[in-house]
Amino acid sequence: MAAGSHDLLLTDVLPRGHDTPVDVRVEAGRIAEVGPGLTAPGGTTTIDGGGRPVLPGLVEPHLHLDKAMLGGGDGTLPGAVRATAAMKEQFTHDDVVARAEDVLRRAVRHGTTLVRTPVDVDPTVGLTSLDALLELRQRWAGVVELQVVAFPQEGIAARPGTHELLVEALRRGADVIGGCSYAEDDVESCHEHVRQVFDLAERFDVDVDVHADFAAGPDDPRHALATFVADVTAERGWGGRTTLGHVTTMAGLTADTRRRITERLAEAGVGLVVLPPTDLFLQGRAAPVAELLDAGVATALSSNNIRNAFTPFGTADMLDVTLLAAHTQPFGTAEGLDRLLDRVTAGAAAMLGVGGHDLAPGSRADLVVLDAPGADHHTALLDRVPRRLVISGGRLVAETVTTATLHGF
Repeated sequence: MAAGSHDLLLTDVLPRGHDTPVDVRVEAGRIAEVGPGLTAPGGTTTIDGGGRPVLPGLVEPHLHLDKAMLGGGDGTLPGAVRATAAMKEQFTHDDVVARAEDVLRRAVRHGTTLVRTPVDVDPTVGLTSLDALLELRQRWAGVVELQVVAFPQEGIAARPGTHELLVEALRRGADVIGGCSYAEDDVESCHEHVRQVFDLAERFDVDVDVHADFAAGPDDPRHALATFVADVTAERGWGGRTTLGHVTTMAGLTADTRRRITERLAEAGVGLVVLPPTDLFLQGRAAPVAELLDAGVATALSSNNIRNAFTPFGTADMLDVTLLAAHTQPFGTAEGLDRLLDRVTAGAAAMLGVGGHDLAPGSRADLVVLDAPGADHHTALLDRVPRRLVISGGRLVAETVTTATLHGF
């Protein structure tokens, strides 16, 4: 699927934090040198970056590929769950593969080289979607790294037979165990759901990724479990290996209550993925990214869904998500935009347990050249420029060339 060489010399590109362009030399798929005037052994492919800004590969830490491109829904979370549950009865292996690959192609063209994908596992769909994504994980290896999450969207106790399917999903090679802490009928059942997820994490030695607190207000106690998950994380020694998604309930709480939650998340080593497209559409709010970062909580951004009942739009472009987050929270300065860009590159990769995802010697050579010659990263972001080059592991995997002409000016 990819073409090119693992050895590469990318010349005349501007990394963040640099005043002038540099060259990036790649050897065996990893960055060997970054600096001006570099040379490479004979036979090395050389690509001219033309003075354009460059970023590390973009990261999608929470993208439902199995449910992408479905349409439907009524603009509410229960409606989205119901509509999707009905559609899952018609899922086939080939259908899931086709829709997921549609989104992967879009994501790679936009510079994404690392994706974590929660995949529904329940008695309706069985392991159909999971097997499809495991197949795609292998097929797309070397272009985009896929982490597959076995995810009980509709609950565990609420859908008898799901626990056994989760066990089988992990046996088949799912990378992460997911949870949906609000999906059970009462709070105690939700607590037991979380405990079972961590039991499976310990049994198979995998990370935990839980959808949590996805409500507009605190009235339903099933949507106030972030600190409970943090407590279980600390008890099980799973700090740095546990991630929460959504946590929109937090945005409607008092500042003091939010502070206590963020401090507990940071203390327990729980990361949080904020999903502005879906959270704003369904709940009208998103978790407070700046407060999370200020409290030391590992934080990332993601699309969540692409064109389905949960989010009826989306481009699979992480820079679009970055701009959306910047519009809704206090990130309107150059420093603020840099904080957000970290949340879709190295910071997000670290949350997924992937180190060395930056523009430094030793890192995997995942590089995105923004089509803004002579401009800085902030201007390129605001202009929503195309990705001129996308390089994964030192190989050119996507290239976009555009021409715009104003007639009569």
